[in-house]
Amino acid sequence: MSDPIVPSRIIPAGAPLPARPPQPGEVPPWRTPPPPPAAPPWPGFPPPPPPGPIEVHVTLLPLPLPEPEPEPRWWERVWDYVTDRLITWRMTIALALSVTPWVAGQSPVGLWSRTVHAARDEASIGGAYVLAGVAVAAAWALDRHTGRTVPRALLVTASLGATGVVHWWDPILALTGVSR
Repeated sequence: MSDPIVPSRIIPAGAPLPARPPQPGEVPPWRTPPPPPAAPPWPGFPPPPPPGPIEVHVTLLPLPLPEPEPEPRWWERVWDYVTDRLITWRMTIALALSVTPWVAGQSPVGLWSRTVHAARDEASIGGAYVLAGVAVAAAWALDRHTGRTVPRALLVTASLGATGVVHWWDPILALTGVSR
């Protein structure tokens, strides 16, 4: 087999064949010469640097670190928690449903408060507390399970209405055991 053909030059179609091969470093006649260097775009612009190595010196200065934000105060954390977690559209609607008088001219909170207060007077103090606590726990479990507005309204009603079972003497009775 013969050696493969390796072209040493490519002459474009239509160009006349050169009389001799170009010398080393000589531009072939079929190549277009490079364009002349462009004039500066506006007067006063410095001419381009001569070809050759360009030295660049870089000095790195440390950047000043920004001041860290101060730790929020406890009341700011509480406010953020209340506005982000507790005051939602679902809680707003549930609160409006619970405290608006729409059941025979009474609000559901008022009705539940009177119910547990009557249980305190007619049955027993402990029974009324158990009744209020079971209602709050059941409403809380239902609200956590469903995540809907009506169970949230039941939770708000049970929580706010449970205050009807409390009497001003109960803390004294709990701390000292002294009854009236």
